[in-house]
Amino acid sequence: MNSFEEDSVPSASRRIDRYLKSRARRIRWSEWLSGKRYQTARFADRARPWYVIAHSVRDAAKVREFAFAIEQDWAGVSERCRQAYDEILIGAPGLIVVEYRRRNLCGCLGHRHVVVKEKAFTEPHEALGGASVGELDIAFERVESWQALPLSDTALDTKFLEGSRLEEFRRQQFRLRLLSVLLHETHHLASPHEPESAVRDKSLAFYREALASYVEKTVGTLSLTIDRSFSRFG
Repeated sequence: MNSFEEDSVPSASRRIDRYLKSRARRIRWSEWLSGKRYQTARFADRARPWYVIAHSVRDAAKVREFAFAIEQDWAGVSERCRQAYDEILIGAPGLIVVEYRRRNLCGCLGHRHVVVKEKAFTEPHEALGGASVGELDIAFERVESWQALPLSDTALDTKFLEGSRLEEFRRQQFRLRLLSVLLHETHHLASPHEPESAVRDKSLAFYREALASYVEKTVGTLSLTIDRSFSRFG
């Protein structure tokens, strides 16, 4: 059977979906009744890893936003930002389960899991083509309120005074924070012995450059005299 790397995007996604549907009916019904759902996503320019986002049905809208960050926002950041993670993404497990939850009891943004806890993926399965599996979690409400770079974030925020442009900026900012945390924890999966300081510096550098680039492009396409959402003194 082909590996994920050899599959087309629809084929690999269908393979994961078929596997989840092939499990015993009682298991699937138990998950469904508990509100557990899964969604797959992948960086558009990468054959791996595939992310399987495990989440509650009540958070479906937030998961769609997260998937958009992976599939669309990643493609929109600079090539330099993406290339900085080349070796890390190549070395990461082929399939990564993301426990996408509102908060962690410890207050952390996310964690790399030493072992896979999501029952559907704890054991290798032929349907998954022998892909190695890793797991992490992300607390999205914590990420949304996180001041990744307080001074920089505040300075950029002042370029958007009010209205739809400010809301658009904050949604983009949130999605780039999610990407930064996802890459941070993926880095830990790929290189578990890498010092936390090095992993953190790399993910924050990604966030800083990606957000600054977004603001520069957005401001550059709008006239300050027409769009009152921008500060005249930005």
